[in-house]
Amino acid sequence: MIVENNKQKGGVGDHLANERTFLAWIRTSIALMGFGFVVVKFSLFVRQLSLVVTGHNITPVKGFSGVIGVCLVAIGAVAAVIGYLRYRRVEKQLLNQAFHPESGLLLALTLAVIGGSLLLLYYLLPNL
Repeated sequence: MIVENNKQKGGVGDHLANERTFLAWIRTSIALMGFGFVVVKFSLFVRQLSLVVTGHNITPVKGFSGVIGVCLVAIGAVAAVIGYLRYRRVEKQLLNQAFHPESGLLLALTLAVIGGSLLLLYYLLPNL
């Protein structure tokens, strides 16, 4: 026999789904930050490899990979904050049994990711 806690409103499945969604936000955040880190470090790796192989730097020192990588890490950090804020808001709404979806933060994050993608395309297309 399962005894349900009267203080906890919303089903257990709803609360667990909220936690799974939060964990998805965290995974996305980590992926964005990791990709930003790789973008910055790969540029440094190519520069060092060109020095070892040819004896001189064949890639331009000034590039956008550092800026793009830092932007991706920042977007990842913002995604983590948005995920946590959404988790807390949905948790309160579940407890009050009044869920109201909001898409403003999601739109801002989506535009930031699209902006980062456009920066990457701008940087990578001339090198093809």
